[in-house]
Amino acid sequence: MTIQAHLAELQRRHQALEQELAEAMTHPSTDMLKIAELKRRKLLVKDEIVRLRHDVSPSVH
Repeated sequence: MTIQAHLAELQRRHQALEQELAEAMTHPSTDMLKIAELKRRKLLVKDEIVRLRHDVSPSVH
């Protein structure tokens, strides 16, 4: 898998987690642990996206 394809897959996963989180937060019966876990997973995916983008085009210092 190319870096661009991997990046696209991570972006799809991030969006799916965003939608799942938004839906979970609309239900008052949703467990706060589930919401925390979704946020954690979403952040991990975002961190990976940022890392890959940096690897593809590192900034010049």
